Amino acid sequence: MKVVNAAKEDIKQWLILAVEVEELFGPMVNDPLFVRTLERNICEGRAFCIRENDGVPGEPLLGGILISTRNAPSYKIGWLAVSEKARNQGAASALMRHVLELFQSPAEVSVVTFGEDLEGGLPARKLYEKFGFVPQEDPVPRGPEGGGRQLYILMLD
Repeated sequence: MKVVNAAKEDIKQWLILAVEVEELFGPMVNDPLFVRTLERNICEGRAFCIRENDGVPGEPLLGGILISTRNAPSYKIGWLAVSEKARNQGAASALMRHVLELFQSPAEVSVVTFGEDLEGGLPARKLYEKFGFVPQEDPVPRGPEGGGRQLYILMLD
């Protein structure tokens, strides 16, 4: 599984991936703000993906991640999703390793993920904890679908 910079040709496949996770993430595909954010991240080199069979831009995606580097050395993971057919095969870990290697230490990396009240969010929480992220007690607004959210922080030395 090769992690690469997403290209404009990947947008259609990215939105297909987003449809798979809207139940947990809330509406995205028909949200102009999400689409603009995706396009901006791709243009600015802050969107990474794994394509099926390490294919060319426009091929189906196994997973994708968006990051924010605007406030470095405080970085954010803004979006991470893996296609249902690629789950439990290392795609999320490959995406995480890739972006964490991009961040210059010392740094703080934050991500808001699903709260404990969302059973479907357990794999995401386990992934972040596996990489050393620590859940914070800071309150986080509920997600657009009504589920709880949890802030996680990773300190890179």
